[in-house]
Amino acid sequence: MAEIVLKAIDVVKEYPSPHGPAVLAVRGGTIELAAASTLGIVGESGCGKSTLARLLVGLEQPTSGRVELMGEVAAGKVQLVFQDPFSSLNPRLTVLAALNEVLSVHKVAPNRGKRRARAEELLAMVALAPRFGERYPHELSGGQAQRVAIARALAVGPEVLVLDEPTSALDVSVRAEVMNLLTRLQDELALSYVFISHDLAMVRHISDVIAVMYLGKVVESGPYEAVLGSPFHPYTRALAEAVPVPDPELEASRRRGAVGEAISLSAEPASGCPYHPRCPLAEDLCRAQAPALLELRPGHAAACHVAARAEARLVSDPCL
Repeated sequence: MAEIVLKAIDVVKEYPSPHGPAVLAVRGGTIELAAASTLGIVGESGCGKSTLARLLVGLEQPTSGRVELMGEVAAGKVQLVFQDPFSSLNPRLTVLAALNEVLSVHKVAPNRGKRRARAEELLAMVALAPRFGERYPHELSGGQAQRVAIARALAVGPEVLVLDEPTSALDVSVRAEVMNLLTRLQDELALSYVFISHDLAMVRHISDVIAVMYLGKVVESGPYEAVLGSPFHPYTRALAEAVPVPDPELEASRRRGAVGEAISLSAEPASGCPYHPRCPLAEDLCRAQAPALLELRPGHAAACHVAARAEARLVSDPCL
């Protein structure tokens, strides 16, 4: 069994609100990341993905629960790559100065000469020539700026990169280049990734395991093909059915409801299971009690009362 390098255990993050009850951005999120693998986290906007990313790297402290790196509290060994590279780079610093700043603050290189050599090595790792070191962020394309952001994250020698929608701000033609770069760096440096996105196709390309979030909770997790090929949770099924397919007739039939009942993906607070107000399978238990995230098949877990009962019945009587 692969070594677990990063865990979030029952993490809760709430923000006080002056106009009412606290806002629960993450509601008991639990994830595990295996060494040299990629965990994809998917879900609609506002489900808590980016808040979870900030908790994993220590930019936010959880209200309760904890984040562990190899059994210890996570620190500099987990680095974050933001969605928009231009907002994360100092516009007053050249690329070389930005990398030197990180190397100096973290005492990675003892003197200016070694820091410059290390900065140029980092640029080469992300396929940028040394001349890019003299440029300012506004002189870079989106893809080049994101490469610089990745190089900066690698400067301290992390074991885990948390990638918060790292390609969504890029042109379609550049996304494949950045994804291929991330795959190469993972192979060369034995990195572990938490890859956060709402693009299921992108997540499928890079992830070994995925976790589906809804209203701040992980509602299903497991290998990509299992989770999105044979989903347990109705919300996961809705996400999978929302992905466009290159078949006009099939798309038309899906819109008419032939593939499955359309399910609204907008979020709102609810008692019991957070998805029950829009779930076609909801029953009284769902409205009264929030389901736990349970492993229903080896490596494949879901938080759904109905799915858990159906799977238990199938195990007890395989002829069903």
